[in-house]
Amino acid sequence: MSDNPYLKLREYLDHFPIGFPKTSTGIEIKILKRLFTEEEAKITVLLTPLPNTAARIARRAKMDKKEMEKKLESMSKKGLIFRVQRGGKILYNSAPYMIGLYEYSVNKIDKDLAKMFKEYYDLAIVDEMGASNVPGFKVLPVDESIEANTVLYPYHELKKSIKNARKIAVYDCVCRKEARLLGEGCDYPMEETCLAFGAAAEYYIENGWAREITPEECIKIIEETDKAGLVHAGVNSKHLSNICNCCPCCCATMKGITKKGYDKHMYLNALFESIIDQELCVGCGNCVERCPVDAITLDEIATVNREMCLGCGLCAGVCPEEAITLHLREDQEEPFERVLELGKAMFEGKRKSSN
Repeated sequence: MSDNPYLKLREYLDHFPIGFPKTSTGIEIKILKRLFTEEEAKITVLLTPLPNTAARIARRAKMDKKEMEKKLESMSKKGLIFRVQRGGKILYNSAPYMIGLYEYSVNKIDKDLAKMFKEYYDLAIVDEMGASNVPGFKVLPVDESIEANTVLYPYHELKKSIKNARKIAVYDCVCRKEARLLGEGCDYPMEETCLAFGAAAEYYIENGWAREITPEECIKIIEETDKAGLVHAGVNSKHLSNICNCCPCCCATMKGITKKGYDKHMYLNALFESIIDQELCVGCGNCVERCPVDAITLDEIATVNREMCLGCGLCAGVCPEEAITLHLREDQEEPFERVLELGKAMFEGKRKSSN
């Protein structure tokens, strides 16, 4: 490993399930230099992906405990590492580039940083996100789009999951913010569209990047973003930790599908599929215009390409004849029990693809 703190940090971050690969231009090092001081880079590689106390990290770094506490608190406030409270103790762990450093830049991103992020996405991250062929996100349709009497597990029911959340935060979409800074933005809503739950929500709220909202406010945001045509996607585990309301043109998980032509499974786990009742369909074409991935075509009636369909249910919401419902896929892949298991599967998927 290099003695250069930024090269060391790059190598360290590359060991996450969604890594931080090097490029021919070195843009990834420019990003790290923009985000981290040399000292912060040196400290970060002493952390682990699992939460630790400042005292333990200080011993590892051979630094004074109180001095380390100040540095870790400052770094976590800047979005360079993650902070969580457990049992009355403040714990810190390293954060990946995605989901992590990129999303935590939501309030500090400017045009220069946006240019760097876009270049890095195009050169490396779009492929890195799909390198394992294990989707990092699952699609979460609104409950009303799902066929009545379908037997569902709790993680299938978005609104019920929201009502059970301990703490909820809402913040701006960094993907659409990046695009607008570069003059490439869309007309989809950007402000207060992304959601975090539990420990992630506490982190965003404490850092002043988000505001706390009630379950009722959260459900209203889901309904409004659904009407706006955004796809609801969360980490591909059964635990609800976040909901990104994604547009097809700017968002990292969607651009690989809509702009690069990659298979949806590289990024998104489609638990449902849209089924069109051909007797009820009048061929109005609303669903064709609404589909974010062009999975629906129209002859006399509408037809769904299930291989492309995300199961987001946006088409069902604009069908005047209520001819479209969501059905659980018979060949669905269950979300992982925990994020840790998802990470292990992504590591294994990348290992197999590289052999």
